[in-house]
Amino acid sequence: MDRKISPSDLLAKSFLEMAKQFNANVELIKVLKSRTYKIGEANVLVRASSDGNRRYFFGINYITVEEIANLENPFIAFICGSVERTIIIPAKLLFKHLHQISHDRNGEYKINIDQDLNIVLSGRGNRLECKTFINNWNLLLSPPIFEENEKPKTVEESLHSVLQGRLLEIGNIRGFQTFCPDKSKKFNDRKLDEIATLKTCPELQFSDYDLLRQIDVIWFKPRGNNFIPEYAFEVELSTGVWSGVGRMATLMDYSNVGLYVIANDSKKYSQVINSFTEYQNRYKFIANDLVGELYSAELNLKQLRIDIGL
Repeated sequence: MDRKISPSDLLAKSFLEMAKQFNANVELIKVLKSRTYKIGEANVLVRASSDGNRRYFFGINYITVEEIANLENPFIAFICGSVERTIIIPAKLLFKHLHQISHDRNGEYKINIDQDLNIVLSGRGNRLECKTFINNWNLLLSPPIFEENEKPKTVEESLHSVLQGRLLEIGNIRGFQTFCPDKSKKFNDRKLDEIATLKTCPELQFSDYDLLRQIDVIWFKPRGNNFIPEYAFEVELSTGVWSGVGRMATLMDYSNVGLYVIANDSKKYSQVINSFTEYQNRYKFIANDLVGELYSAELNLKQLRIDIGL
């Protein structure tokens, strides 16, 4: 028996069919859990609400918005009852206004769009005006503008930076000294070098420094004038050779160090780790979406501590 398609799914399907009428390539982005597509020159999260008289309601998680906003040329399409009433808004603009939208402790934002197709913000009568974004397909189809010598990033490259940034932020919240070798990559419009607390990687007696300083993220604990490694992370999103697993092997003589592979393919992880039979019990696999959940929980706990002063 075929699964009944919900009204919102039908709206999303109609939106994608319309995109094809503009001769735009439409491709599902499989490395993300959200309903996000490459449409023309843009990366687009598609959300639909079939119900609404005076307002349309959309639930959207902070982690999802953050991931979309960190892609190249990112947009969110809010379909309000019909494809002809679609707000195609830059994801970075919505991300900038998230603090003015109500949410629960789990980071679920309650986005309300009124009958004039403006996004409701906190405060009486406060709105994010969306008139210029209604059915504005040109935003998706026009080539994005890049700075001189700037190379467009793939979705995998963008998500790699997001995961590095989240790991750095978690480490900072927990009181570690953090290091990342990628100085110019950005997370939430901040260079990873600005988020990491250590500008250079500490040298270790029992580790190859050339390999050590290439590991995606390392958390250290200060001990006197030295730094002791506690956790190391490699983000592996491609299907090719996972060189990061080999880089972390340089920390094998430090028995206390947790070695973590962040990836979206557990089968590939098993294949790779089986070639490190002598040390495979030292490595641990974490699905990349769980890093997002942990990051969200750490941020919420940090804010809760601030709120109650404890």
